[in-house]
Amino acid sequence: QDFLNSMSDRHNIYLVAENDQHEVVGYCGIWGVLDEGQITNVAVREEDQGKGIGYEMLQELIAIGKNEGLSQYTLEVRVSNKKAIRLYEKLGFEEEGIRKEFYDKPVEDASIMWLREQEEQED
Repeated sequence: QDFLNSMSDRHNIYLVAENDQHEVVGYCGIWGVLDEGQITNVAVREEDQGKGIGYEMLQELIAIGKNEGLSQYTLEVRVSNKKAIRLYEKLGFEEEGIRKEFYDKPVEDASIMWLREQEEQED
């Protein structure tokens, strides 16, 4: 219920991906405050992983965020989730810290990653 309620908050943006049969295969969300976006959820159905769905959803989410005035994005990810970390790095995210024992079940550290828009250089 909390997740459904968060979808109607004006500071939240959610995208849902469907396949040709109109089945939900993934979703992602962002919570924006001032110029910063906290990516709150990224999920792709297991059998649809590796098809670029997560990449496309996040690209679109970041583009929407930019139109809403966001210029930097952050997320946390389990340090063992190498597949997700590679995806985020492909999008330009960089690790800027570790939160010790952030997750439970099982207890694990979180990698804190950021994507910061570069200001246009003037010559």
